[in-house]
This record gives sequence, C-alpha cells and structure tokens, in this order.
Amino acid sequence: MRYTDIAIIGGGLAGSTAAAMLGLAKIPAVLIDPHHTYPFDFRVEKISRDEQVGRFYQTGLAESVLRSATHAGENWIARFGYLLDKKPNCQYGIMYDALIAAVRAEITDPADIVYAKVTDIAASAERQKLTLSNGDTISARLVVLANGLSVGLRRNLGIERQILSAGHSISIGFDMVPVGRPAFEFPALTYFSERVKEPVAYATLFPIGNRMRANLFVYREADDPWLRQMRKSPVETMNAALPRLRRITGEYAVVGDVKVRPADIYVSTGYRQAGVVLVGDAFAATCPVTGTGTDKVFTDVAQFCNVHIPAWLATEGMDAEKIASFYDDPVKQACDAWSMAKAVSFRKVTIETGLHWRAQRWARFLAWFGEGALRRVRNGISAGANRPARASSSSLSSSA
Repeated sequence: MRYTDIAIIGGGLAGSTAAAMLGLAKIPAVLIDPHHTYPFDFRVEKISRDEQVGRFYQTGLAESVLRSATHAGENWIARFGYLLDKKPNCQYGIMYDALIAAVRAEITDPADIVYAKVTDIAASAERQKLTLSNGDTISARLVVLANGLSVGLRRNLGIERQILSAGHSISIGFDMVPVGRPAFEFPALTYFSERVKEPVAYATLFPIGNRMRANLFVYREADDPWLRQMRKSPVETMNAALPRLRRITGEYAVVGDVKVRPADIYVSTGYRQAGVVLVGDAFAATCPVTGTGTDKVFTDVAQFCNVHIPAWLATEGMDAEKIASFYDDPVKQACDAWSMAKAVSFRKVTIETGLHWRAQRWARFLAWFGEGALRRVRNGISAGANRPARASSSSLSSSA
C-alpha cells in the first residue's frame, strides 16, 4: 500500500493544477488518471479576461504554463456587421490537451502521477483507501474528486448530481481560414448575435499557434437538425445565422472537424462527507458560454491548496466539519454564485423577447459602441500629443 497526504482523482485542469500546486508547496500528493498523454477534449481553449488570468496567477503556475499558449493583446468587438471596439485584452489561446500537458509538466516531487483508474474508495474521518485498476492500493489522508463529469465513484459515496438546466447551451469548435488572403485582419474577435430568432450567443475567434480557432455558442436542443447542418456545411450555416459576420472577417472557410458539446448546468448533493472533497466540475458545472467555468476551477484550486489544505494537515483527521470549511469559503461561494448568475442571465439576454431583455441587448450594444468611441478619441488625443510639433514659418525664418 502506498501512503500519501492527498490523493487526487482526475487529471484534467482542476486535478492537474491541484497536484502541481501541492508539489510546489512540498505536500505529498498523488494524481491518479488513466491517460499518460491527455487525449483531445473540446473544453477550455482559451484563458481570457484580466480577472481570469489573475485567478490563474494565484495558483503559482500561470507564468510557466502560459508560455505554451498564444497571446492576443487586442480583441475586436463587433455586432450587426459593425466594429464597435478594438479592446486591449489579456487573452491566451491553447488547446485543452496542450494546457493539461503544460500544467502536468509543473508537477514536482513530492507530488507524483499514477496512471490508472480508481475502482473503489473507502472513506472515513481518518484515512481513505483507494483501490486502483492495476491492483495497487493507496492510503491518503484526503481524497480530492476532480474527475469532472464522471459519476461512478461519486455515486458509490452517495454523492448525486442535481440538474438545474438540462441542455442549457451548446458549444461548437472549429478552425477558420481566410479565403483569398494570407491572414485575418483582426488579432482576435468576439461577434455577438444579430437576431433573437437565431439563438446564437456569440462567436469568438482567437489564435492558437498559426491557427485561427473559432468557438460558437448557441442555445439549441441537442437533437436540433441545425447542428447536423453545422457539421455538414459550417460556412453556409454560420452565414445564415450571422449574415453580417463576413463584413468583419471577410470570406472564410472552415477546415478540419467541427466539434459539438452540449452542456448541462448542475450541482452536487450529499457531498459534505468526511475524507472527500469535490473541486471544479466534479462539484458543480456552469455554462461554457460565460467562460466562467475556468474561473471556478482556478478559484476552487487556489483556495483549496493555498488556504484550506495547510490548515487541515496541521491537525489530525479529516472529518466532515473540517472539510465543510472549503464549501463554506466565502471566496469560493462568491465565485460559484457569480458564475451561476451569469449563466442564467446570458441565456435570457440572448433569446428572450420581452421588452426588458430587448432593452438589455441594446444597452449592451450602446455600451460597447460608447466604450469603443471613447477609446478611439483617447487614442487619437494620445497620438496627437506624441506627434512631434511642426515648426512654424517664423521660427524657421529666424533659425535661418
């Protein structure tokens, strides 16, 4: 039997980040995941917004990991075929499997990775026993469930999932290339829905290496024929849904596979137990449209590793009352509530037809337009101030 302080089940973003952070803190930990090389998974493909990048920096890993990502320092905002703003932005594009590889590269002794599946957990207020698919067993003071959407082990512990909004949104990912020219004009682009009858939240285009990656977010049923059409004829389907997009992008083609991922919003129940803690999507999942799922992961793991683990390991046992302090953490709760509220409001502001929501859509449009106009004015004033003054004719004559 192998002994450790922390056993982490699931080597996605939450689990791998936790293992790397614990290794940096010199806390013995074992990350358990069946994949030596994490397979392609259509999940997080960019880390964006200053706040989200800031949350990543709280893990102590961002500076190293983001070297593997592609930085875009400016994001164009557009709607109705009009460019509203060229907004400075701290945005990093990276495919999910490459992100996991970069995070795992930061895992150092006394943290380690075991490539296997956990087939059983025996939890208690003292130590936890894990049985692995390779026949090994691990004894840990604490088990961290970071296995995302997988439900088997949680159900064995009596932890269930409560669906709050089934099929809340659908994410679509693909690569775009310009037609008739070498590159797109914009460094990155966010293009918002043009009309309510086409339930598109927005399309976001961002560079990953020498590729221009596109994520399209829609509110449709998982069996909607529109999705089959999107896979079969993505350019024509996109042009029908966002007919003025080409005013900004120019003509384009879609290359490679079109990936489609439906998303439910759910929370866990029965999770306040001794010896086991849930982080990331294992605890609750929000809507990918808002981009706040990554914020939740970084907040969960940063609070867990930086605040709670040092305090928990300083005393004996891992009873339910001790672990409850993580779930009751005000920083975690605030992030969870903010993320959930955004998921609900973003869907409504996209598809609702009432006067209030129409006013919200126009208010956002005008806010983007106003912010962009103000930025152009400031940039013009700044450029004028930095331009060398032209000598007057009188001064030239006197100099002569």
